[in-house]
Amino acid sequence: MTIDTTPVDTTPWDVTEYLGSEEAIAHFLEAILEENDPSLLAAALGDIAKARGMTQIARDAGLSRESLYKALSKDGNPELGTVMRVMKVMGLRLSALPVKAA
Repeated sequence: MTIDTTPVDTTPWDVTEYLGSEEAIAHFLEAILEENDPSLLAAALGDIAKARGMTQIARDAGLSRESLYKALSKDGNPELGTVMRVMKVMGLRLSALPVKAA
């Protein structure tokens, strides 16, 4: 048996290319929220902000572009107030649903 070692061309996958509609953004964010991971939520909001224009989102939220990039990175730890301001600027809101018993 021989193994094919021919190099395969790949391109980096960028989620922001798939966040072009309100519906896509809502589904993306809903899936992220199901993970219950604050750092993943911050990074996902960063992806949404990048897709919509980070500079304008930062300006509208009253933050510097650099601080918004830092807060919404995978290593960021934004305050809840920052998350809520950014989501409001992006036309999004958090909602609560009861967790179904297993």
